[in-house]
Amino acid sequence: MNYRNEQKKKSLELLNGFIDDPGNGSFKGKKYPFVLKHPELNLWDKIRDEAKAYFKDNSIPWWNETDEGPTGHMQSSQVSCVNHLFFLRNNQDMATSILKNIDNRIESAIKIDYPDKTAGYVAFEIVGKENYLHEKQHSRGANATSVDALMLGKKYDGKNELFVIEWKYTENYEMNHSLYIPQRSMYLNLLERFDSPIVMPMDNEQPFEPLYYEPFYQLMRQTLLAWQMVKAGEYDCDEYVNLHVIPKANKELRLRNTSPGLRFKGKDLRSVWRSVLLKPERYVMISPDELMEPLQDTKDARSLIDYLQRRYW
Repeated sequence: MNYRNEQKKKSLELLNGFIDDPGNGSFKGKKYPFVLKHPELNLWDKIRDEAKAYFKDNSIPWWNETDEGPTGHMQSSQVSCVNHLFFLRNNQDMATSILKNIDNRIESAIKIDYPDKTAGYVAFEIVGKENYLHEKQHSRGANATSVDALMLGKKYDGKNELFVIEWKYTENYEMNHSLYIPQRSMYLNLLERFDSPIVMPMDNEQPFEPLYYEPFYQLMRQTLLAWQMVKAGEYDCDEYVNLHVIPKANKELRLRNTSPGLRFKGKDLRSVWRSVLLKPERYVMISPDELMEPLQDTKDARSLIDYLQRRYW
């Protein structure tokens, strides 16, 4: 049984006594046993109302374009990201401990003062202040390159570091067709620059075409976005780290190379992606429990950790 099916089975076990929902909710017009009939129950009750208000106040669509709140799909990575990180929005100590675990040069987490109406230590569905990638749309959470979450840390040298977070849950990608089409060639202008953070051999007519296979296509766009945000001086940051949060047990995603053109680079996602980066250390793959490990013994986070352990870990 693969990881996705294991999690579907686990979801059914959580319906009674933990989520308290009968399941068989609707997803894309069909009913599934692992989809909640009451979608708001997909969010942890301690953050539920505040998270729904945050998305509404900042005009951020939920995954699957639900208007009133989160999807009822229990394998939603967006919901998983919010359940893990939203509690940190108003707690500097917790946010700081998370970032220090990634980079020991961090002195403290700092609040993100835009684009949210209310500043916090975590922001969700961020697309950057400007349309750096020259995409057709520039809107949070839909139809534009965005990162699932963003955090900021002040280093001991007084400069800020940008932490862009891409959250995965049960996703996996097969080796299929390239997503490269002329309409997506706008990224080449950045990829071909002498200071691009992504380096590829220039030995064919379309040297960057191997990057147009998921999940590399998404990582490529997010890397370019983070790079451009730093170059533009957003949040006074002088460097960035791309955190790729993937459960350890999701081997279908972690241990697969989906791009034929990158076969010689390695067999697993981490090694392949780091091989095309000018500075590989700026990409960190980490599991959700590893990311949250600094909070394991924090009294104020005990209820959060208990929820996450039972729900996800």
